[in-house]
Amino acid sequence: MDGTVLLTTAQMREADAGAIAAGIPGFTLMQRAGAAVAARAESLVGEGARILVLCGPSNNGGDGFVAARDLAAAGRAVDLALLGPREALAGDAAQAAAAWTGPVADAAGADPAGYALVIDALFGAGLARPLEGAACALIERLNRAGVPVLAVDVPSGLDGDTGMPRGLAVQARETVTFARLKPGHLLLPGRSLCGRITLAGIGIPDAVVDGLGARAFANGPSLWRAAFPRLTDASHKYTRGHALVVSGPATRTGAARLAARGALRVGAGLVTVASPPTALAENAAHLTAIMLRPCAGADDLEDMLADERLNAIAAGPGLGTGGATREIVRVAAEAGRALVLDADALTSFAGRAGDLAGHLREGGAQAVLTPHAGEFARLLGGVAAVPDGSKLERARAAAVFLGAVLVLKGADTVVAAPDGRAVINHNGAPWLGTAGSGDVLTGLAAGLLAQGMPAFEAAAAAVWLHGEAGRRHGPGLIAEDLPELMPGVLARLTGFEAPA
Repeated sequence: MDGTVLLTTAQMREADAGAIAAGIPGFTLMQRAGAAVAARAESLVGEGARILVLCGPSNNGGDGFVAARDLAAAGRAVDLALLGPREALAGDAAQAAAAWTGPVADAAGADPAGYALVIDALFGAGLARPLEGAACALIERLNRAGVPVLAVDVPSGLDGDTGMPRGLAVQARETVTFARLKPGHLLLPGRSLCGRITLAGIGIPDAVVDGLGARAFANGPSLWRAAFPRLTDASHKYTRGHALVVSGPATRTGAARLAARGALRVGAGLVTVASPPTALAENAAHLTAIMLRPCAGADDLEDMLADERLNAIAAGPGLGTGGATREIVRVAAEAGRALVLDADALTSFAGRAGDLAGHLREGGAQAVLTPHAGEFARLLGGVAAVPDGSKLERARAAAVFLGAVLVLKGADTVVAAPDGRAVINHNGAPWLGTAGSGDVLTGLAAGLLAQGMPAFEAAAAAVWLHGEAGRRHGPGLIAEDLPELMPGVLARLTGFEAPA
């Protein structure tokens, strides 16, 4: 999935049409899709196991008819049930149904219990309205039965664009989809409903997909590796950037230190914590390689930024909310340095998102904002330019409004740029849901920005590195572990091998 372009359901229809226009018959595409489903089904159950194929009234059902035919031809025990009258099928789906010579049961009365596997070919990703009636009752029976389900394209009832169920959706163990993933395969709860995802090629030319201009991707190194910082023999600490992390007051300094440690571990040549004078001793007791300078507020920060070597700023973790923080953000934003804002720096602008956008545009800096859902709602709730929609849509709208890269955090983190580019991250780990984890992410992004990585690529890379560290550690993870996991994650990413 690394770097895979994501197609909306409308774009996938365009891709199908483009492939047909290029000379590939629609029924050929359907046969390839059905064959991929059948092949995956054969690998999931042993010989002699009974398989139920549930077909719907559209091309998704046609894929199911092809899969059933291929499974029967391979000697598998297959039952097929169709939702709706057979004579209502049209086009390629009707052709696929005509090639099936076995019995066709009424899916409205089908009982999935007792089968080794159910293939869900009822409805595809472009379902336009919530399921109801016989379809809804069938999916309720299927979910209650507890039988393994292999979904075709997406689990029936799931919106392929938003990842949200349309009232009710099938809980699949696995999903086979075709040509490219859709946003709903990666956005929650869609990712959980899909289970393990197999992406099958069905012969749609890359040129057709490229011509669609899709700008959403599954996050992964292939998207940003070319921009990732690389050391040379001539590299030294001053060529690797200097990140400045603004600390909160005494007893609230830990978040800034976590961010600073993340920035240092990801490769920034120098990192300084700007600390309120009353917190200097507290910070000094915990810092060694990370430098420390007194900073009593926005005026001190402005004086400090006269040193142009300080080329990336991180502010927000543990900073406190209110007017003083807004002034610190204003100074940081208008200084024109690369900037990461999180936590209190965002909450301080609740109801004042327009002011924050103005500061960011005034400085013209590359800025990355990293809110979780609550911070996003506090900052942007009620902003007409950021209407309700899918997580992907909201992140994109917020990025445009703020003029900054927006990282909307969660198990399905979305990174969006003002120019419409976006990634959905899919390597997150549940162990990352711990205090301070987001502060380290802030530092990772700041450290990459300090090394000259563009904002969108830096944010996407930081999110991926953060996820890989969480996966590498596993249960028992605490935020302090994350920076110390970076050497191993970076070595694997860059192909570094220690000398024997």
